[in-house]
Amino acid sequence: MILYIAEKPSLGRAIAAVLAKPQHKEAGCIRLANGDVVSWCIGHLLQQAEPEDYNPDYKRWQMAPLPIVPDKWLLKVRKSAEQQLNVLKRLLRQADQIVHAGDPDREGQLLVDEVLAYCGVSAAKLADTQRLLINDLNPPAVSRALKQLQPNKHFAALSTSALARSRADWLYGLNMTRAYTLQGQKAGYQGVLSVGRVQTPVLGLVVKRDQQIADFCSATYYQVRAELHTTEPASSEQQAFHALWQPSSACVRWQDEEGRVLSKALAEKVQQKISGQPASVTTVQQQDGKQAPPLPYNLSALQIDAAKRYGLSAQQVLDSCQQLYERHKLITYPRSDCRYLPPEQRKLSAKVCAAIGANDHSLADGVTRADMTLVSKAWNEAKVLAHHAIIPTEKQLPLTKLSLTEQRLYRLIARQYLAQFYPVYRYRDHSVELNIAGGAFIAKARTEQSAGWKQLFRGPAEDSMAPDSKGAAPEAGDDAAALNSRLPALVVGQPLTCTAATVLEKQTRPPAAFTDASLLAAMTGISRFVKDDKIRSILRDTDGLGTEATRAGIIELLFKRGYLTRQGKQIHATATGKALVAALPEQAVLPDMTARWEAALNAICQRQQSYQAFMQPLQAELTQLIAAAANNVPVGLPPQPKRPWRGKKAATKPAGRGNRRKKAADLDSRVTKRN
Repeated sequence: MILYIAEKPSLGRAIAAVLAKPQHKEAGCIRLANGDVVSWCIGHLLQQAEPEDYNPDYKRWQMAPLPIVPDKWLLKVRKSAEQQLNVLKRLLRQADQIVHAGDPDREGQLLVDEVLAYCGVSAAKLADTQRLLINDLNPPAVSRALKQLQPNKHFAALSTSALARSRADWLYGLNMTRAYTLQGQKAGYQGVLSVGRVQTPVLGLVVKRDQQIADFCSATYYQVRAELHTTEPASSEQQAFHALWQPSSACVRWQDEEGRVLSKALAEKVQQKISGQPASVTTVQQQDGKQAPPLPYNLSALQIDAAKRYGLSAQQVLDSCQQLYERHKLITYPRSDCRYLPPEQRKLSAKVCAAIGANDHSLADGVTRADMTLVSKAWNEAKVLAHHAIIPTEKQLPLTKLSLTEQRLYRLIARQYLAQFYPVYRYRDHSVELNIAGGAFIAKARTEQSAGWKQLFRGPAEDSMAPDSKGAAPEAGDDAAALNSRLPALVVGQPLTCTAATVLEKQTRPPAAFTDASLLAAMTGISRFVKDDKIRSILRDTDGLGTEATRAGIIELLFKRGYLTRQGKQIHATATGKALVAALPEQAVLPDMTARWEAALNAICQRQQSYQAFMQPLQAELTQLIAAAANNVPVGLPPQPKRPWRGKKAATKPAGRGNRRKKAADLDSRVTKRN
C-alpha cells in the first residue's frame, strides 16, 4: 500500500481526485480502488512541549530558572489533532511506501517529517519515502506532479532548517517574554510583554520611525526655475521649456548637508540676475534605456502592491489568496517566496493565458496582444527551489463568482504573468545643461519610445498603476522642477533666452509614517535597516524579517498585543509598544540578530551550516540577554484598569492572569509556527 500524506485535507482531496477510482471515504483518509490511501495532517499535528512538560516547576513564571533550555526536545500532540494522528499511526504501520505531500516550503517539509519521526517509522521506510511537490491543485497539475516524485531524503536539510527555526523561536520567545513580563510586573504592569525575534524588530522599526517623525523639524529651502525659449518671443517657431538652478560651490555656506539652498535672499538674487538674460547650451546628452517586465509575484510583493492599490492588509491578501488557491483553484501555491518560474512551465503558458482571457474580460485584449514566443528573465530554473512564483492556473472560472477582493488579487496576479509575454518598455532620457548669466542650470525629459509591457497597466484608474520596479519612472522629488514632458532639439552653443524665473519655496518633510505596504516592504527589504555593514551586504539579496507565510501574522499579532495602532492608513506604535522597545537591549530591537538567523537558516537549507553551529551560539547569547533583563525594569508602561469586582469569581484572579499568559504564549506560538 502506498500512503500519501498531505498537509491539509484540501490537498489530500486534490491528490485523490487524480488517482484510482472508485474511492471510499473513511475517517481521516480516502481509500483508493487499488488499495492505496490518501490521508493528511491538519496543519501541525504536533507542537513544541510546554516548559512544565520538562519540569512542573516551570509552570510558574519565575526569573530564577531562566533561560529554560531543554536537554532533550519534546513534542506533544495538539488536542484537536489526536484523532487524525491516530489515523496516520495506523496507516503508517500498514503502508509499504510513503509519499510526503506537505506544502512546498520548509515548514511543510518539517510538518510531515516530524509526524513520521514521532510515529516511529522504520529507517527502511524513511529511506524509501518519496516527496510530492504540488503548486497547483487543479487535476492536470497534480497529475504532472505525481510523475515527478523525488526522494524525500533530498529535502532533509530543508526540514532541519525548519526544526532549528522552530526550536530557536521557542527558546528566544518563551524566555524573553517571561523575563520582560516579570520585570514589567515590578513596574505595575499586569499584561504580557511579548518578545519575539521577528515581531520585536518589526515593532522597533515602527517605534524608531515614530520617533524620527516626532523629532523632525521642518526647514524651508528654495529652488530657482528658469523659463527658456529657443528664439525671440516674437517668433512663431519658439519652443519653451524650463530648467532648474544648480548651486555652485560658492553657495555651500547657504546650503544644508543635502545641498538644498536655505537662503531666500540668495535664491531671489539669482532670480533677478537671470530674468530676461541670454542663455546658452553647454551640454546635450541623450541615453536610451529599457525596462524588463516586472517579475511574477511572490506573496510579499503581492501584499505590497495590493496594499498600495486597494488598501488591503497583509492578512486580507493572504486569506483571499488561500481561497483562490484551495477553493477556486485559480492560482498556484500562494505562500511562495520565489518570483521565478521553471522553463518547463512555459509549455502551459498558452492554456494559462487562455484561462486569463476567459476569466477576466478586462484582460482579454491583453491576452490577444501577448507574444507567447517571448522569454522573459522570469524563466530561470536556477532560482526556483521548492516552489515557483504565484501565477494563474489553467482553470476557467468567471471572476463574477469571486468576492471583490479575490477578483482584484486574481487580476493583479494574472496581469503580472501576462507581462512576461510583452516586450521591454523603451524610453529615451534627455539632459541639457545651460549657462544663464554665469549660473548653471539643468533641464531633463523622458520620452517613451515603446510602451512594451506597460500598456498592460494603462486602463481604469484603480488598475492603472504599474508595479514598482527600479528605473520604472523618471526622477522625481527635488529634481521634479527640472523635468519637462519633452525638450526641443538643442545643440551645444545654441543661444536661448531666459524669459522669466521663479523662486520655488519648499519644505523639508519628515519620513512618512509606516503603512501596511511600507511596513511589508521594510520587512522584506531588511538590509536597509541592518546596522552591521557585513550583515547588510550578506542580506541585500535574501529574505527579510519573517517569511512569506508569517509576515501578515506578525503584523496582526502586534496589533492584537496592543503594541501597534492604526490612524487611517498610517501605522503607529502605542505607549506600551514604545515602553517595551525602550526597555529591551539594542540587539533585541534591531533586525541584525534575526537577519543573522535567516542567513544561518538559509545556510542550513543549502547544507552549508550545521544545526549545532546555529543553536549553540544562540543559547550563549540568550543567557546574556536574560541576565541583562534581570537588571532592567521597564518604565513608561501605561497603567491598566483594575478588573471589576465579581464576587466569588475574584478568587480566581491569579489563575486568570496565568491563563492570559498561556493564551498569549499560544498566540505567539501559532503566529511563529510557520515562520
